[in-house]
Amino acid sequence: MILIDGKKTADEIKKEIAEDVKLIVASGKRPPHLAAVLVGHDGGSETYVAFKIKDCEEVGFRSSLVRFDDDVTEAELLAKVHELNSDPDLDGFIVQLPLPKHISEQKVIEAIDARKDVDGFHPENVGRLVLGMPAFLSATPFGIVELLKRYQIPTSGKNCVIVGRSNIVGRPLSILMSQKAVNATVTVAHSQTKDLAKVCAEADILIAALGSPEFIKADMVKEGAVVIDVGTTRVNAPETKSGWRLKGDVKFDEVASKCSYITPVPGGVGPMTRVSLLQNTLLAAKLKK
Repeated sequence: MILIDGKKTADEIKKEIAEDVKLIVASGKRPPHLAAVLVGHDGGSETYVAFKIKDCEEVGFRSSLVRFDDDVTEAELLAKVHELNSDPDLDGFIVQLPLPKHISEQKVIEAIDARKDVDGFHPENVGRLVLGMPAFLSATPFGIVELLKRYQIPTSGKNCVIVGRSNIVGRPLSILMSQKAVNATVTVAHSQTKDLAKVCAEADILIAALGSPEFIKADMVKEGAVVIDVGTTRVNAPETKSGWRLKGDVKFDEVASKCSYITPVPGGVGPMTRVSLLQNTLLAAKLKK
């Protein structure tokens, strides 16, 4: 069994991005600029955004953080999105999800200029992805495909089962995995899939993205399968300093011995999601200039 080290791979990509940024600055242009909009004080969102700002520093990007309290109105948030859309010094921005219930996430996503949508959530980018056109790819699917590529894991003709059909991971990932560059045969499974355990056990590449801690057990995994765990659920852990720990969707201790490759949680897909955001921002900066 080979452990897929997402942190190490992301660090390698960050070094490549940093070299690109040096060349951009040396040519007399400003460094790429990424902004994050954070609404409220959700612990997970605070952590992710802090990591994203740190990542920007590491590669030489400029970063900005726009904060709002939970009670911000939808109109105020949309006004800020339009302001960021028209800021010529900003290459890309994200609005950290989830948002408070009184704000329509879809309305906010659609309000973002597709050319600055480095999260890859805008319908225009999703549509371009489906058609195989150049697009900003959703960060997590982008990161997963990059991991498979850099670990030289064979994908052509392989049976890939994705458990989970979210617009952020499952759906866009199913498109990416079926494209000619990857060439997998893809099944999207979910809570209503009949004989789910049997479907999973037939996968050469099993990707768990359903947000249910330790859902995937050993009997759902084929001997020698590649297992990618997208899950990151905070569970109570009184013995830790923070009082919680991250759990993946795969029961790692039970499943790992059956796999040819497996991603850990944390340290697997998470760092790749963050570095994909940097790759999209770098692309946005290059397309502008």
